[in-house]
Amino acid sequence: MDEFQNPTDPEIKTLLETTKTIALVGASPKPERPSNRVMKFLLDQGYRVIPVNPGQEGDTIHGQTVVAQLSDIADPVDMVDIFRNSEDAAGVVDDAIAIGAKSVWMQLGVINPEACAKAKANGMTAVMDRCPAIELPRLS
Repeated sequence: MDEFQNPTDPEIKTLLETTKTIALVGASPKPERPSNRVMKFLLDQGYRVIPVNPGQEGDTIHGQTVVAQLSDIADPVDMVDIFRNSEDAAGVVDDAIAIGAKSVWMQLGVINPEACAKAKANGMTAVMDRCPAIELPRLS
């Protein structure tokens, strides 16, 4: 399934400008982990970031309380940022659809065209194998 196309640069820029709340799946408390650094960057950019990690539930990362799963988030979520392996991305996309998220963003190295296609079929914007912490400065 090689026909998946990421949104264009202007579409990604609009997505990043209209997103306010991000659920970061696979958030890590370890400063050396990319998910930790990206979460801090997104918080510093003014986004509300909700860390999602069942092993860290109830703890805090960068001052934000960790939830176990997407369905534990009471407020609307604009974007689900996925720091999981490519195979696990499909389940996260299913959960993102279930909570009514507007978009899914698969991080660098997370490649699952079928999951992206499913997200798009459910009216979501889908980005794959990119990082918002790279795209934000590049497109601003």
